[in-house]
Parts: sequence; C-alpha cells; structure tokens
Amino acid sequence: MSITCGIIGLPNVGKSTIFNALTSSSIPAENYPFCTIDPHVGIVPLPDSRLEVLEKIY
Repeated sequence: MSITCGIIGLPNVGKSTIFNALTSSSIPAENYPFCTIDPHVGIVPLPDSRLEVLEKIY
C-alpha cells in the first residue's frame, strides 16, 4: 500500500528541512529564494498494521 503526499508552502518556511527530517535525505536547505525549486521524491516506511487492514478492505 502506498500513500502519496506533498509538502507545499510559502518560500523560506522550512519545507526542505521537514522533508529531510522525514525522509533522512540531504537535499539543500539554504537561506535564499528558489534554492530547491525542483521537486524531490522521498520514501518513508509506515509500519502500521491498521494500513494493512485497510488495504484488505479496499
């Protein structure tokens, strides 16, 4: 089962920092506009038995 989500927000509010924290990545998180203009993809494992039950239902 997979869940797709995105992080959006105003410039210089910490989107890259939270992305790095969630995905254990190291994309640049610099303090100037448009440093991370290109989209990045990260995979985060969510070991939760409730998701497996939902997958079987749907």
